[in-house]
Amino acid sequence: MECNPCECTCSTSPDSMKRGRRRALKAGLGIALAGASGAAALSVSPVCLAAALTQKERDNLTPDQIIDAMKKGNERFRSGRAHQHDYLAQKRATANGQSPAAVILSCIDSRAPAELILDSGIGDTFNARIAGNIANEDLAGSLEFACAAAGAKVVLVMGHTDCGAIKGAIDNVQLGNLTGLLAKVKPAIEATQYEGKRTGSNIEFVDKVARANVQNTIDDFRKRSEILASMERDGKIKMVGAMYHLSNGKVEFMT
Repeated sequence: MECNPCECTCSTSPDSMKRGRRRALKAGLGIALAGASGAAALSVSPVCLAAALTQKERDNLTPDQIIDAMKKGNERFRSGRAHQHDYLAQKRATANGQSPAAVILSCIDSRAPAELILDSGIGDTFNARIAGNIANEDLAGSLEFACAAAGAKVVLVMGHTDCGAIKGAIDNVQLGNLTGLLAKVKPAIEATQYEGKRTGSNIEFVDKVARANVQNTIDDFRKRSEILASMERDGKIKMVGAMYHLSNGKVEFMT
């Protein structure tokens, strides 16, 4: 029986494992080594992905390349051509360390799991989730760790359509600790220019507020964190926003 390098567990020797990892394409973001120079190239082949991104490979990528890889991953997801991830192999490859290329802040909505809709694997991205994808001190610290300490080069703030947190903020929902969280969405409501019905039942208005809220969150992090702001000014990271459309699976990156 021929051994499949994507699934094989027949040899656990260090040399065998290293050879297998060298043959494998890099997981999730679809990043593979190209040529003897070791420069990164993007792969879109629907193959079994067993290896994880290494620090050297991550460090050779630019923020724009990472964003482009995310876009390609989302295209694979929404077209039904997502990679066949060998999550157990990726787990083993990252057990002793990680080198994520990006950190993603998204909503807790069960319909918007960032790793899946961007077709990324274990070890590709840091992921933080909170209702309404809002900014606060703890999240700012988490992003600082991801970028300044761990080397991530992209901060992606991703909202989504038909967001319950946005609806709640618009309709002034009062519920325990949620009340304070929704208050952080209020500036986006006030900043959204809209002539129609400004209620949580008007999905068009809800989605416009959600878009404004994404930009407000990015601006908030820039103000809260001189570490992130200076890294962005120096070109070490990019902070970008996006909206995930529940109806068609598309992640729309905001410019």
